[in-house]
Amino acid sequence: MQRQTQTQRQTLKYSPLQIQMLNLLHLTTMELEQRIKEELEENPILEEGKEENAAEETAEEFDDSELSSGGEDNSVQDYYDWDEFRDDDIPDYKTYANNQSADNELYTRPMVETVSFRDDLKQQVHFLQLDERQQLIADFILDSLDEDGFLRRESDVIADDISFANSMFIDTDEVNTMLKIIQQLDPPGIAANDLRECLLIQLNRMENQNEVWKWAYKIVSDAFDELGSRNYDKIMRVTGLDEESLKKAIQLITALNPKPASGLRNDSIVNESIKPDFMLWYTEDGEIEVQLTWGNSPALKLSKVFTKMAEQKIDKATNQFLKNKMNSAKWFIDAIKQRENTMLSTLKAIVRLQYDYFQTGDIKKLRPMILKDVAEIIDMDISTVSRVTTNKYVQTPFGIVLLKDLFTEGVTNEDGTEVSNREIQEAIREIVGEEDKRHPYNDQQITDMLAEKGYSVARRTVAKYREQLNIPTARLRVTI
Repeated sequence: MQRQTQTQRQTLKYSPLQIQMLNLLHLTTMELEQRIKEELEENPILEEGKEENAAEETAEEFDDSELSSGGEDNSVQDYYDWDEFRDDDIPDYKTYANNQSADNELYTRPMVETVSFRDDLKQQVHFLQLDERQQLIADFILDSLDEDGFLRRESDVIADDISFANSMFIDTDEVNTMLKIIQQLDPPGIAANDLRECLLIQLNRMENQNEVWKWAYKIVSDAFDELGSRNYDKIMRVTGLDEESLKKAIQLITALNPKPASGLRNDSIVNESIKPDFMLWYTEDGEIEVQLTWGNSPALKLSKVFTKMAEQKIDKATNQFLKNKMNSAKWFIDAIKQRENTMLSTLKAIVRLQYDYFQTGDIKKLRPMILKDVAEIIDMDISTVSRVTTNKYVQTPFGIVLLKDLFTEGVTNEDGTEVSNREIQEAIREIVGEEDKRHPYNDQQITDMLAEKGYSVARRTVAKYREQLNIPTARLRVTI
């Protein structure tokens, strides 16, 4: 026997407008422009342009009524516009006039055709006189290279893979022979098994093999592990070099390329540029003003034609379609407006908390600030602040700043004042920059020097900040 029970529970239900706003809030300006274009293509109710005022609408209605009530037959309206068609047979070059100077011409950004380093190497291989079997092995080896240009697989494994994939027997000696040919391609060091072999290949390809070259070759071949750990004292004992000779050899080794594929990869080509989402400037009174940056994002409004169609009773399916699209368009427009208001209020709260920093741009004046501090000011949830500040940039008089970089933890000084961890990181950077590179400071020494400046932090905290700044340990910062 079934029994009916009644329960009560509390749930959170988002309205369509809230869902739209949350989906738009985390988008950057460039992503929002693309999202608006997609919505314009999908929703016929939505169109570009600002909402017209009542005076403009009245003028349009008067013009339409005047034309329709003129007593004339609308069927002869085409004859009034005969001037529009009289020049149809005249070639375009006779009526063309260029009233713009060369400075006003708009140039589009050229599309850069990029070639992967593997394809570049394959093009070099195709110039060699190889038979079909050798070409197959060469292509397989090139496809097995990692992103740095190293071949991390053994020759016997490659031979087995080629044999299995092509139903033919490939000997390990054939792979080794082709590997030596590939290692003669440019850039030098390609297809090496490890860094040591990569450096030796580059040294062997050098034309000027003088005495310094011999020292460098001896260091890489006989004391490579000590070179990686920068144990220069042991290198001098193993190679028998003095300090001056070791310094010259190290300079030659550091000039080599540890990642041979980097010369063929197009990492330097940046296809996307940073487009700030906010603008910040100073007024004549020294006050700070902020605004959103809108590039090619169009203003949106509802289409009058489809709005009138939605008010008419056509058929049930059409009316339901137009009604859904109209609601979706209204929610989308309102969500964009709410997004603008939320983003502006968030940035104003950040400027209020970091006023001294935005006045000067000095990173040492950053105050400790977390998402909760901003959320309390604008009376919104922490997740909303996180969405607003994720991947968002502000254009300031001292450069473009990522909003997430302004949120820092606090450390209490000996005098009780709270300072930002970014300030401590800058102090660490200055200490490392001024140190003697022959005898760099370790983490404990840096900790003691920070304590002298009033920053009371633990050694493990210094190690964490040093890693965040991409500063290696003291042993790896040693130079001669």
